[in-house]
Amino acid sequence: MIADDSDAIRLVLKDILTIGDHTIVGEAKDGAEAVELFPQLHPDLLLLDLAMPKKDGLTVVKEVIAQNPSAKIILITASDDQKIIQQCLDSGASSFISKPFDFNNVLKVISDILAK
Repeated sequence: MIADDSDAIRLVLKDILTIGDHTIVGEAKDGAEAVELFPQLHPDLLLLDLAMPKKDGLTVVKEVIAQNPSAKIILITASDDQKIIQQCLDSGASSFISKPFDFNNVLKVISDILAK
């Protein structure tokens, strides 16, 4: 599942995931929608933008992990704010990917997290 408020970023991620033979079960355009859709769609992985409207990435991580402690969440961020990234990781996020994306790195991080 992809959660990002940018149509362009969601499209790029869909292309990367499709090329990597992954299935996209859903998309969310804001944090509130991500929290709502996650239990309905039961994705193997959530690619989550850190900066989103309605609920930010940290709030989404906390709420999704509260619903499903084994959820696999990869943060997507253009921010280099290590404090907020660390808070998300401490709250249950599995990893993070920095924007702009490196195609091969995105697929490697996804594969590594799904293999756990």
